[in-house]
Amino acid sequence: MYRNVVKERVTLKAPMVKFCLATLLLINAVILQADSHCEFADETILIGGIVPLSAPGSVAGGIGMDWGFQQAVADINAGCGLEIDGANHRLRVITVDSEGISEFGQAAVERLVFQDQVSGIVGVYHSAVGLATMGLAQRYQIPTIYAHPRNDYISASGYIEYEGAPPRGSLGVDYVFRTSPPSSIVGKIVTDWLVEQSVEEVVIILENTDYGHPAAEAERAHLERAGVQVDQLEVELGTEDFVPILSRLWARPQLPDAIRILVSGETSYNLTQQMAELGIAPTADTICVTNHLAFQSEQYWNTVPDGNFCAFDRVGTIPSLYNGLAADLDRRYREDFGDILVSFAMEAYDSVWLMADAIERAGSFSDPAAIVRALETADIDLSQGRYYFDYGSHNPVLPDDVPAYMWHQWPAPVVTVMQYFEVGQSGLDAAVLYPEIYQTHGRSYFKPGGSY
Repeated sequence: MYRNVVKERVTLKAPMVKFCLATLLLINAVILQADSHCEFADETILIGGIVPLSAPGSVAGGIGMDWGFQQAVADINAGCGLEIDGANHRLRVITVDSEGISEFGQAAVERLVFQDQVSGIVGVYHSAVGLATMGLAQRYQIPTIYAHPRNDYISASGYIEYEGAPPRGSLGVDYVFRTSPPSSIVGKIVTDWLVEQSVEEVVIILENTDYGHPAAEAERAHLERAGVQVDQLEVELGTEDFVPILSRLWARPQLPDAIRILVSGETSYNLTQQMAELGIAPTADTICVTNHLAFQSEQYWNTVPDGNFCAFDRVGTIPSLYNGLAADLDRRYREDFGDILVSFAMEAYDSVWLMADAIERAGSFSDPAAIVRALETADIDLSQGRYYFDYGSHNPVLPDDVPAYMWHQWPAPVVTVMQYFEVGQSGLDAAVLYPEIYQTHGRSYFKPGGSY
């Protein structure tokens, strides 16, 4: 099926607000025009997409992911959709707003399963929503690909009590997959880089969520094993004034060698800017490490104008490694948003293709167990690389040296540390610092105040 991906394409203009009815009608009309050369069966295959499109969730994240869904749908339908038993079926993704809230995510799953009767679910931005919904995916036997949440437990444990021990295959067919890297993988890359910078003391500022706490725990453990002293400060998502929190840093006898921000969504922009305005970090003595949203440079510089020399983690393939599909998606994203392509849009795009590919190879959109078996044996090249799953019912024994989170987990995501070193710099021109194999500017850190 993937061979047809570039037959024909339509650019969909996605506004930076929740889609209104008129916009949806326009998108549907454009898609119908794009695949007008195809003969489709009457029944459309439906996939559910769950993303945050309202506060307190990461609205930018949700909009980017929904854009990825709709781009994948347009590409697949331009190639005459999915072929099942000799008939071509049009694909549609029904996107539902989770608002980044666990209970709303659960309601979204039940709506998609019972009202819309989808064949699978993709997306989900926040870990809290992922943890709250994975039990429902299992209960309702709905193949689900989590394309952004990082909490280790999403791919590491049971459903009702996600602190339980794997393998999850003991429960029968396991319907949960993940393509985004667990916090432990991301955290190790960031902390290995910090250790390489010879830091002795790090302060982690984390959000009070099911993403923030385990991510901070993983990074703290990596740092402390290397002999680094670690302290933590906790904030709530949606906070706008961080001066009370940041004043606690000023009250210390000495600022730390690095401040690591584990806060998602637009809240991270506010925190990073206020920290920079107060002269806390980045400075010649204190490293600033913010999150992956910094790569979205247009929005970053508009909201964090004092954020030059901040480093940030980047989950997803880097521009220098873009394949043809990623480069084309970047061009489309620039046309629609005026900014460079974000990783969560790529994750969303690829998750729709993965699900569609599995449905087609399973030869059914109504047999969830067959779709799961097809997902477990996926082998497909998409925007972020080649997708496959090492461990599942097809290979159920994890060796002792393989972490439990590798069950139904894509093992090959690219995770890097990047840094801006010029004001207003494009994310495409930011330096890749670490791992060294991906390094783009011949150095592992640009110290603030230097001339480069």
